[in-house]
Amino acid sequence: MVARNPRINTTFEEDTALLLTEMARQERKSVSSVVKELTLEALEMREDFYLAKLADKLDKDGAKTFSHDDAWK
Repeated sequence: MVARNPRINTTFEEDTALLLTEMARQERKSVSSVVKELTLEALEMREDFYLAKLADKLDKDGAKTFSHDDAWK
């Protein structure tokens, strides 16, 4: 049976594990929930970076532009 939310095991250096433990204590959360939140934030940042690079690549000088209101009519 496949787990609804698959588990991923990760090993950290001792200093990183202590930092994560302290963050979890301060936020009154489990270490795993802190690691999950940080991972999701990092994935979102990478996605934003990738999309910004793609937009820069597709941006062309002299291209016709539209106002926000006109684009959503």
